[in-house]
Amino acid sequence: MCGINGIFSLKNIDHRTHVSHMNKAMHHRGPDDKGIWSSEHITLGHQRLSIIDLSKAGHQPMHSSDNNLTLVFNGEIYNFKEIRQELNYSFRSDTDTEVIIAAWNQWGISCVNRFNGMFAFSLWDKRKKQLTIIRDRLGIKPLYYYFDAQNLVFSSELRALTASSLMNKEIDPSGLSDYLRYQTVQAPNTILKGIYMLEPGSCLQISLEDFKLQKQQWWSIDRCDIVVPDNITEVHEHVRELFYNSVKRRLVADVPFGAFLSGGIDSSAVVGAMSKVSNRQVKTFNISFAEKQYSEAKYAEYIAHMHQTDHTEINLSPIDFLKELPHALNAIDHPSGDGPNTWMVSKATKEAGITMALSGLGGDELFAGYAIFARMARLDQHKYIWKIPVPLRQFAGNALQKLKPGVSSDKLSALLNLREYDYFSQYAISRQVLLDSKVNDLLNYELPDEHLSIQVINKLNLNKKEILTKVSISEINTYMQNVLLRDSDQMSMAHALEVRVPFLDHELVQFILSVSDRLKYPHSPKKLLVDSFPELLPDYIVNRPKMGFVFPWSRWLQKDLYELADHHIQELSKRPYFNQAEVQKLWSAFNKNNPSVTYSRIWPLVVLNHWMERNEIL
Repeated sequence: MCGINGIFSLKNIDHRTHVSHMNKAMHHRGPDDKGIWSSEHITLGHQRLSIIDLSKAGHQPMHSSDNNLTLVFNGEIYNFKEIRQELNYSFRSDTDTEVIIAAWNQWGISCVNRFNGMFAFSLWDKRKKQLTIIRDRLGIKPLYYYFDAQNLVFSSELRALTASSLMNKEIDPSGLSDYLRYQTVQAPNTILKGIYMLEPGSCLQISLEDFKLQKQQWWSIDRCDIVVPDNITEVHEHVRELFYNSVKRRLVADVPFGAFLSGGIDSSAVVGAMSKVSNRQVKTFNISFAEKQYSEAKYAEYIAHMHQTDHTEINLSPIDFLKELPHALNAIDHPSGDGPNTWMVSKATKEAGITMALSGLGGDELFAGYAIFARMARLDQHKYIWKIPVPLRQFAGNALQKLKPGVSSDKLSALLNLREYDYFSQYAISRQVLLDSKVNDLLNYELPDEHLSIQVINKLNLNKKEILTKVSISEINTYMQNVLLRDSDQMSMAHALEVRVPFLDHELVQFILSVSDRLKYPHSPKKLLVDSFPELLPDYIVNRPKMGFVFPWSRWLQKDLYELADHHIQELSKRPYFNQAEVQKLWSAFNKNNPSVTYSRIWPLVVLNHWMERNEIL
């Protein structure tokens, strides 16, 4: 796990100084080693976090034996040892990095189809004078880029990209409206104008000959249907085999490893599988709260005891959190409404001597664990409602808001106001943090006609998919990739901790998305996952109240964190993009416990202003 960056220029300019600044901006991603290499028109930089082959032989940028190919790589190729056996190449290291070079040398760009892993890498071909940048199938590792008539600049982090000083730091209005709607910005867009995130399963190529940026998709989640058994027993067997194989692959490391354990179904399954396939005691880490109603500690303790893990409980009080929060906010690379929880557990995990940890991220998206799955299924079953005349539906929605004010009623009213049943618009509304009417009030400019999230999922071939599979693919391509994975990466790498996600093994993903809805969710969330692992998921875990890996934000924002939040809300309201009175009105409504203004409508605003102040964005 590392950080990569580079600059490819039409003019023959040595960009070592620029890349040095970029490396420095993301030193936290790879404190074990750093490297810069420059040749005609191209400069590549790297920060290394050593996980496999800790020797100097893993130094990057890495060159092929004939010096034609030069690679910078962030991530892990879990099946690199198997691929290595197929290659006719004289290896100088035991790294997966060199396996990428050898595989490219032998098979060209098609080699990525053989890789099982998480990765973002850039490869320079000296003979062709061509640069290729590739991102993994599910977008686990980030890759940002900027392109103009003179330069292609890329990096693992947004702040490292801007540290090159080769582009202006301007807020993108479309990205800002997307952020207010969804507490993030959907790829390929970002919060900054002219800076993009390479989409999952995609590739950029550019050559000196024409200096035109070509983008293509080498893998897509909507085109990975496979034939699966219709017998539930056989399906359970396949799920078990694929998941255990995924966990086993992700334990290949030359450093101490552990796991995040919340005590929920997903993390319990990961820890249980780790304990069965690992030849050493598993180390587990859990965040607990002084407020018992928010604490999942006892469930994590049950699982830790069940599998005899070396368990660490991180007990937090508001005072502890307040002390650490400025550091967590400083670690945010791209603004997001989530993340400090991962920062806290990553900090404790790294301090315990762990360099790599497994996470249960992705289980809810894959196995229909969120409430949005049942909600979207109900909407699909009752699509006839949208044949009722619009005025009658609007009347019903308005009445509901008055009788039972709150976020759910606001969203249902917005759904009833749609002209017709439309999966894409209904999914977008269901996932919104602030509805369009409120975003329109907050901003001083007109909103874009279409949501970025709708644009993202509209590109996918979902028409023939069953409803739960539709939602899974939508969740994976929006919320999971652009909130959960982005936050997991930036918050864990702030501590030079690598996080691996076994639920996102592409072979497992392909299988689960091909399973029928009736087997996946016959009557309760994640039924397929639960029934596949009875030995890992006891009843007291399966049927416990779902709390989620969250902090008691509402209490904290109104008390312990009030001064911090108030400062950033007030400063944000003065910025030229915002309507000052409306921003302050929203903050006041939250503090008066208006049920339509929950903490998740406020915290992203606090984060946004902090991020803009820290990054000196007007």
